[in-house]
Amino acid sequence: MSDHIVTSFDEDLKELAQRISEAGGLAERAVERSVHALIAVDTAAARKVIEDDDRIDALQHEVEEKAVLTIARRQPMAQDLREIMAAINIANDLERVGDLAKNTAKRVIAIGAEFQPKQFVHGVEHLAELAMEQLKNVLDSYVARDLDQALTVWRRDDEIDGLYTSLFRELLTYMMEDPRNISFCTHLLFCAKNIERIGDHATNIAEIVHYLITGIALTDERPKNDTSSLTSVEYKDA
Repeated sequence: MSDHIVTSFDEDLKELAQRISEAGGLAERAVERSVHALIAVDTAAARKVIEDDDRIDALQHEVEEKAVLTIARRQPMAQDLREIMAAINIANDLERVGDLAKNTAKRVIAIGAEFQPKQFVHGVEHLAELAMEQLKNVLDSYVARDLDQALTVWRRDDEIDGLYTSLFRELLTYMMEDPRNISFCTHLLFCAKNIERIGDHATNIAEIVHYLITGIALTDERPKNDTSSLTSVEYKDA
């Protein structure tokens, strides 16, 4: 971050970065706790995830308000303006990550005491591990202004897509084999989609970090490997 004649401007930028760091930590924790609640079918833990989402929402609003005030007062340009806009956009992505974790927690409560074959959850757990790794790495890349790390996250998006597609097929197979699996597997499909979307938000943040550091937007098409929509057509036509 460049030095400024007005020291308070530096403080404004630091405050934005600190709030992003706090929101990122809360979002990571929310995803981890929602997945653990799903695996253990722990409704108490799920309710805690839902309750704690308010703080992520509040931080997102605080970042927006601080950013608008900073722009109005300082009229930043170039790198400084990118810093502020990056904070706004990353805060929005983190707020959505929190919402997706909350939605997963709501699914845990909906599952309740339903028939729960534990082996069905393994694929969701593996998908979540990769998504959480992506989220952590991209937030680290923002803090360190590490372009290579951000690009690594961006390039790995297709791994999450591929895992999601494989899990989608697997859960559909379980539902076709035994109607008793339909309700539980449907909840898992929604949870898996939430996790896949968390991976997309990590990729969004990677693109923001790239622009923040270079001033150039990533124009290449994202690597994608999600064919779940095609899978649904295949099963429908079968």
